[in-house]
Amino acid sequence: MKTKFCLTIAAALLALTAFSYGQAGNDVKTAADDTGKGTKKAAVATGHATKTAAKDTGKATETAGKDTGKGVAKGTKAVGHGVKKGAEKTADAVK
Repeated sequence: MKTKFCLTIAAALLALTAFSYGQAGNDVKTAADDTGKGTKKAAVATGHATKTAAKDTGKATETAGKDTGKGVAKGTKAVGHGVKKGAEKTADAVK
């Protein structure tokens, strides 16, 4: 009888241990799912911010390119004008 009682206690403890491990596994799975959801939200937000920053950078680059083109055109015109004047003076000096 004493052996049967000990086996019953051992079986109950074993069942309780198995249940506890099962519950811990469920808790770990729930925590992992929550972490996955948080990570997904953060990744979506980061992607959105990156997309917005890329658009802003593209606009700024386009504006800078246009401004640079205007500056180059003005500089080229001024250099051309200076060369023309120099050539005219040289031609006058040669005459």
